[in-house]
Amino acid sequence: MEGNTHFFTVFAKIPERLKPLEQLAYNLWFSWNVEAAELFQRLDPYLWDETRHNPVLLLSRLNPDRMDEVESDGAFLASMERVYEDFKGYLARPHFTDYHPLRPKSLIAYFSAEYGLTDCLPFFHGGLGVLAADHLKSASDLNLPMVGIGLLYQYGAFRQVLTFEGEQREVLPEIDFYHMPLRLEKGPDGMPLTIEVELNDEKAVVQIWRVDVGRVPLYLLDTNIPQNPPYIRQITIRLYADERDMRLKQEILLGIGGVRALRALGLNPTIYHINEGHPAFAGLEHIRLLQEEEGVSFDVALLTVMAGTCFTTHTSVPAGIEVFDPRLIKGYFAHYLPALDIPINTLLGLGRREPGNASEPFCMNILAMKLSGHINAVSQLHQRVSQKLWHQLWPAIPVEDVPIKSVTNGIHIPSWISPDASSLYSQYLGPHWSEDPDNVKVWKRAAKIPDEGLWGVKERRRFNLISFCRRRLREQCIRRGASAVEIAQAEEVLNPDALTIVWARRMASYKRPTLLFKDPDRLAQIVNHPARPTQVIIAGKAHQGDDLAKKLIREIIALTREERFRRHVVFIEDYDLEMARYLVEGADVWLSTPRRPNEACGTSGMKAVANGALHMSTSDGWWAEAYQPEVGWLIGSDKDYDDINYQDEIESKSLYSFLERDTIPLFYDRGLNGLPRNWIKKMKTSMISLCPRFNTHRMLEEYAEWFYRPAQTYTEGLSAQHMTEAKALAEWYRKIEANWANVSIVDVKQEGPAELAIGEKLKITALVHLGELMPEDVKVEVYYGQLDPEGRLDNRRLLLMEPVQSENGVYLFRSTLLCRQTGKFGYHIRISPHHSHLMSSHYSQGLLVTWG
Repeated sequence: MEGNTHFFTVFAKIPERLKPLEQLAYNLWFSWNVEAAELFQRLDPYLWDETRHNPVLLLSRLNPDRMDEVESDGAFLASMERVYEDFKGYLARPHFTDYHPLRPKSLIAYFSAEYGLTDCLPFFHGGLGVLAADHLKSASDLNLPMVGIGLLYQYGAFRQVLTFEGEQREVLPEIDFYHMPLRLEKGPDGMPLTIEVELNDEKAVVQIWRVDVGRVPLYLLDTNIPQNPPYIRQITIRLYADERDMRLKQEILLGIGGVRALRALGLNPTIYHINEGHPAFAGLEHIRLLQEEEGVSFDVALLTVMAGTCFTTHTSVPAGIEVFDPRLIKGYFAHYLPALDIPINTLLGLGRREPGNASEPFCMNILAMKLSGHINAVSQLHQRVSQKLWHQLWPAIPVEDVPIKSVTNGIHIPSWISPDASSLYSQYLGPHWSEDPDNVKVWKRAAKIPDEGLWGVKERRRFNLISFCRRRLREQCIRRGASAVEIAQAEEVLNPDALTIVWARRMASYKRPTLLFKDPDRLAQIVNHPARPTQVIIAGKAHQGDDLAKKLIREIIALTREERFRRHVVFIEDYDLEMARYLVEGADVWLSTPRRPNEACGTSGMKAVANGALHMSTSDGWWAEAYQPEVGWLIGSDKDYDDINYQDEIESKSLYSFLERDTIPLFYDRGLNGLPRNWIKKMKTSMISLCPRFNTHRMLEEYAEWFYRPAQTYTEGLSAQHMTEAKALAEWYRKIEANWANVSIVDVKQEGPAELAIGEKLKITALVHLGELMPEDVKVEVYYGQLDPEGRLDNRRLLLMEPVQSENGVYLFRSTLLCRQTGKFGYHIRISPHHSHLMSSHYSQGLLVTWG
């Protein structure tokens, strides 16, 4: 029986001379440092690929004779020492706070349910995890004081297997943690460090693993240990459990367990960043700790937690928002509520649009927003979509003032460019370009890259991509028991010299993978053109429960089997990080077809652009703010449609027209030396314009400036002197709630004519009844702007009004508006609560804004 089994662990024995390899193997810096990765590849190229680029497994499997060879190989040892010195220098670089206004003792805890870090750590499902991983990598490069928190899944991401008819089957590969670049955290006694998390009437014992992402530690929680009964061990078996009960356990473990793990490790974050709604329970545990350690009420602790918590929402699609049956919440939190000193209805209200609506489910995104003082969407368009989606949480203010800001996602460029491109960029952008990837001046140097050099890299990577696709297709055929003829045909598909279009991402109906196939006859003419051949590579996994997405895969597979498409259109199964690199490196055109406005951001196109591909997409996600005619192509327009069938018809025709009239002719417009000069010019313009903007270094710097620094300032102010200011804010908050119903605007007047010349001033007064409140408790503002054709304020602005006299709780406020431009304008008066420590997102807790 398992309970009587004794355990021990055996590690690979590395010669002392090669010890630097072990240190390099246990830090994911190797995954974005070309020379480090090449060092491991040199040990055994075949084994490097077979282990999915896992240096820990590689070292454990390496033939002892080969180990002896490299130990006496002077060239290898010299390379190893050079890479190791670079690694040590990287770890020792100045701290981010040394040159940026974050406090020296600050620490950001970043919570995410998934991380797509590298090929050998498949603990992710899609773009959310890849973005989270790039977030940590850039935090490491910038030496931002950050730790990551997540879960360690025994089975990781599923492998996609397709039948001959295109039916998707999911295979869950079991992962051996002891042959991966992660290590167990140990206590002073040398035993695994553990925490406990209450789950209904049970306690889960949780051990903590550490992954070093450069300078950023990522801690992953694991319940699959002998101390737990089977149903507790199952919590971290696989990502995003389908059963609602198990999913709730996962999110309790991630949020509450994550905070406890940090405390057990001796870490006390000053800033919490919640990535999507899954980890939102972290805020509750943070509140509980403050109540326990500072002896404050729930309200005081809540306001303090909000001050230091940032929340990033990643979805535009309601189906992607996590909700739970309130009965589940009641069951799992009954034991927890006494520590928070709140009734169950208060907790349920924190997860509802309408707190008193007993039929409304408990929403993790709403909980995250109500526990966060700093909220952002992941693109400018997504900001507007999110403001509409969550307007009901701030019903008294206009939708455009809903306090959700925008930080557009980016990519960690060094992780996504090919070794060829990296070498070329080092030569022409500068040897340290990757340390400053958001520098516009650095990327302007791309104009100096010789056309022959840039095109040479693109052709080599396209050739590698075609070879990879043929190899994968051949493996697919063999596994399905295909005939020798079919296997031979798989090795002849695609043309290394043809224009290569790639569509690759998670399969979902709103992403419209079949838009390109809307008119199969027209597509057949395009791909079979005798002088200008074009080919399409498609890849993507459907979520296990997404039957509609699986149907789309079957439709595509059926088309690829038609003789007119067989050599030119392929679907490569099992889209993963390794395949993604081949695709973004080798594509000429990266195709994105989401139905606007459902794509929150999307980052795959950014990766392709960094490798010299050109982007073609609908006006959705990041492309809505990135598109310019000189950098790519816009399918359709920025219009939103009510009739999605009509939208598909219009945008598919736009797609075909661009391919036929612009994209394909531009690619095949060759000079005497065979170079497509105008295409290369567009490649360079795209890189120069887009790469310095759409990267995670720029993204992290915006988070630091717009969110982390204010969060730290707010938190320090509220926490000082045993939370004196937090207590005062809570008391003020109660005063506002008790008296706000009595606040009203009695009269508004303007002095002067209704028509003014530019440069003249309009004097405005407002008579305001404040009752028991004082002028310093409120902010009275003129809310004004130019009127659009429908009479709505456009480009609105705020002008503060000052109190000038009072009588019996009625105050006269005055302001002067300078007319700086011509046109028709409008204004009204807005009154909102005001306190030096109040954030706009506090309005979700019941503070209203009065308009007049």
